[in-house]
Amino acid sequence: MKMLLAVALGGAIGAVARYKTDGWITVVAGHGFPWGTLTVNVVGSFLMGALIEFGALRQVLTPELRALLVVGGLGAFTTFSTFALDVATLWQRGDTGSTAVYIAASTALSILALFAGLWTVRQVLT
Repeated sequence: MKMLLAVALGGAIGAVARYKTDGWITVVAGHGFPWGTLTVNVVGSFLMGALIEFGALRQVLTPELRALLVVGGLGAFTTFSTFALDVATLWQRGDTGSTAVYIAASTALSILALFAGLWTVRQVLT
């Protein structure tokens, strides 16, 4: 039961953070391209890398804390289903160039951000 509560609490926090971040980015960057989703996925990937590396190096991520931060928090903050919907929306608009850029940028930047998170924490803690 503790694990479910940790995931639920993390999910609530992550979902609100995603909603606020996406809304703010959309106000700043506009509605023509899904910058908000791209931002939360890249930032979330960086945070995932940083948390996993921190937990590995410091042995401080209890199963409950991992459930709260990684599964619940970052699971709700990042969103592949919204990414897929954004791809379909761009494609259906006939904007194949933006569709390709969005797929490539989301994939490459999210993976690079995860590695950056791993590297950053490793540099700070070792």
